[in-house]
Amino acid sequence: MAAVPQTETLDFLTRRLAGHGPVERIDTHASIVLMAGDHVLKLKRAVRFPFLDFSTPRRRLAACRAELAVNAGAGRLYRGVHRITRATDGGLALDGAGRLVDAVVAMRRFPQDNLFDRMVQDGRLTPALVTDLARRLATAHAEAPVSKARGAAAMADLVALNDRSLRACGLVPDREADALTALFQDRLSRHAARLDARGREGKVRRCHGDLTLRNICLFGGVPTPFDALEFDERLATIDVLYDLAFVLMDLWHRGRPDLANLLFNRYLDETDDAPDAGLMPFLMALRAVIRAHVTASQAIATEPMAGQAAAGKTTAGKTTVSKTTCAPTDGDAEAGATALRGEATAYLALARDLLAEIPPCLVAVGGLSGSGKSTLAAALAPRLGAAPGARIVSSDRTRKRLHGVVPLTRLPPGAYAASVSEQVYATMRDEAAGVLAGGASVVLDAVFDRPAEREAVAGLAASCGVTVQGVWLQAPLAILADRIAIRRNDPSDATPAILADQARRDCGAITWLRLDAGESPEALAADVMRAGRLDASGRGGEGDPAAHSVLNRVPA
Repeated sequence: MAAVPQTETLDFLTRRLAGHGPVERIDTHASIVLMAGDHVLKLKRAVRFPFLDFSTPRRRLAACRAELAVNAGAGRLYRGVHRITRATDGGLALDGAGRLVDAVVAMRRFPQDNLFDRMVQDGRLTPALVTDLARRLATAHAEAPVSKARGAAAMADLVALNDRSLRACGLVPDREADALTALFQDRLSRHAARLDARGREGKVRRCHGDLTLRNICLFGGVPTPFDALEFDERLATIDVLYDLAFVLMDLWHRGRPDLANLLFNRYLDETDDAPDAGLMPFLMALRAVIRAHVTASQAIATEPMAGQAAAGKTTAGKTTVSKTTCAPTDGDAEAGATALRGEATAYLALARDLLAEIPPCLVAVGGLSGSGKSTLAAALAPRLGAAPGARIVSSDRTRKRLHGVVPLTRLPPGAYAASVSEQVYATMRDEAAGVLAGGASVVLDAVFDRPAEREAVAGLAASCGVTVQGVWLQAPLAILADRIAIRRNDPSDATPAILADQARRDCGAITWLRLDAGESPEALAADVMRAGRLDASGRGGEGDPAAHSVLNRVPA
């Protein structure tokens, strides 16, 4: 149903906020957010969609209270819930004794530039923030209540819900919806056993449920998810990887596969989910369809909005409100709706791309300490296999994990004994085998200075039936030593003395692709892709808005 006008409530809330400064307004498919000074009031729209029902005041009050409860992890960001009631004089009151008219969530305001979608757009979302977010999400998932729900059955319900919602919003003809749903059902049948196993393993939990970049902000200096899904416990009680998939899809859609892959890898560093990395393309595709029909529904809601709101200029579903009320023009509303329909179509195209069948591959990056192995691995990983790219299995991080310490903890010399290193390499191969068996690609990042270790990589690829490319980075020792000397906040414990010891060893015949470590990571990654015939394909190119859909394919 289209949004029911809430003009009286909006006028009342706008007047209450006006004393704190100019009132700004943001519209989404399900909410209207009013902001002034450091105050925020969030009103649930009087709407009903296949996936939510805010059509009555009591339902909206219940949703507001649920929102406060499920966002407890956001700390001081939320202030409370207010009832909007009918006053004795016929007007509206806040938390009065009269009949319930509506309800709002009160929040503390933060700069809109601190929203992660804005930070990505402006190039301010740093690897350090993404790493911190990964750690916080892994912790939140570990602490979330476990559900007994079956994994595959829940996903089947989501596929059906997406199908109904796509048809309801009219984004595509029925025949296209039929084809897309059939594709999802095929992929689900392949993943069903593993999804059910994850349910039995306690991986289905009460999660955030709506973890897009616009629902994460920098608050108090830390990444803070907020606006968790409150209107349907079933939609929020999901596999933890499906929760993660939303923000990964969002980063991919916005043309930042590097950050998506970084978040993916740092999350897997904190959890035991690496063997199920191959589920991510399917889970991300589900999320892309959700954004498609939600955005299309928002376009529908935007079209009649001119008569509802106190507003200035409306674009792409966001409206700025001044103290003086005036309605947006029909042209403004139509422009916003057109932009939203275009975005919805792009999400749907991304979903189709994510469902493309792309076989996994294996790349091993070796070289002496300081040669830039980890940097090249990070540049390669987003380009390899299906989204969100390859799992990076690093000897430095594996060694720290085996010793029960965080990656930046320095280990004693005994942790680098030959017997320990053999265990590290064996553990890396075991993890890689599990990831490859699940359908995801892998980059191995280690020195690989012993012939037996390089031969073991070839054996691993053969046993898994995947394409393999070995890479050896080389540079003068003086350059490598200089790089090691200036390292900061790095998992590697290498020192110039360790480098000198490596240089004295006989590495044997190196048959891997030799590359000059002095080249840029991007140039090196391109060299590896060409040499291994790991050719990228898909729509778009560098700088193209559709470039988010580029998926990298390897020969079967």
